[in-house]
Amino acid sequence: MIPGAEEYGIDIAFDEREIERALSAGPEDVSPASKLTFARNVFVPLTTACRYTCTYCTYYDPPGRASLLSREEVRGILETGVEAGCTEALFTFGDDPDDRYTEVHDQLAAWGHDSIHTYLRELCELALDVGILPHSNPGDQTREQMAEVADVNASMGVMLETTADVTAHGGPRAKSPGQRLATLRTAGELGVPFTTGILVGIGEGWRDRAESLLAIRELHERYGHVQEVIVQPVSNNERWREGSPGLETMRRVVAMARRVLPAEVSVQVPPNLAPARELLDCGVDDLGGVSPVTDDHINPDYAWPALRELEDIASGAGVPLEERLPVHERYIDEEWLSDRVRRELEAETEAGERYRALTSATRA
Repeated sequence: MIPGAEEYGIDIAFDEREIERALSAGPEDVSPASKLTFARNVFVPLTTACRYTCTYCTYYDPPGRASLLSREEVRGILETGVEAGCTEALFTFGDDPDDRYTEVHDQLAAWGHDSIHTYLRELCELALDVGILPHSNPGDQTREQMAEVADVNASMGVMLETTADVTAHGGPRAKSPGQRLATLRTAGELGVPFTTGILVGIGEGWRDRAESLLAIRELHERYGHVQEVIVQPVSNNERWREGSPGLETMRRVVAMARRVLPAEVSVQVPPNLAPARELLDCGVDDLGGVSPVTDDHINPDYAWPALRELEDIASGAGVPLEERLPVHERYIDEEWLSDRVRRELEAETEAGERYRALTSATRA
């Protein structure tokens, strides 16, 4: 039983034959992708307040030290991204701050907001006005919270991380896998193109990895909304000194992901955290969002590779490298995107130009 599944009404059951098939997967069982894709993004670290205290995370700050970007600061970041040709504004922050973050809540109230989600909506609208597509990762969300911001995002995401009960999530404010899966389910119910993923090396076992991927597959088969699954190794930092998974572990996990997931769902590895060159033959087809102008604020010790390095990675594998939007091409239609987001795709912006290039290539 997935921890928290009953509390959040998650009705996912695992077929032992599927578990065994996943566990038996190796690089020899999958094929390399015919191309690699990436998105050009700008990070907007909206707030470092988080109700969780995961032992591997350096992103959150304790109460009294957490930051909250102002509208003016966000505008400056967005405009810098637009000038650099970015099409994605990646709004990152810790999960909805709890009652300990009085200063954050007081500041939101002073700006006319009763929650981080209403403030996020305002800033996503600002991003669209500036000419860049929002992709928000607000963590666990209720249906009401996600509905507040869904129509002003091209896509959204949250890392499942694992369906296991691991000590790295421990403490009185531990993450619940059931709640995480409920957020993925809510995105499906609301028709939001969604990014999720697993975190490798935080205390989960091989069966846990298989179950995590199968749970993602199950929800995608119900709703069709999962556009990509990130396979991310945990990395040493000032709070985590337990090391990262080895290359052979990562190769096996990536191959497992490719074997388990439907063909239309991309398997992504972050090139600043994972040995991408050594994983391409395991079924990787996407390198995620890469920023030419901002740090990876979630993993500040690990710099983004330059675009030329991404080209070298693709060239070494003998495949083309193609730039994409934060929302994958198959979701760009009336059914999935709001009118507000579609207007941005039709505008004379970097996102609009990228979309027109994609559609031209498809017709050709």
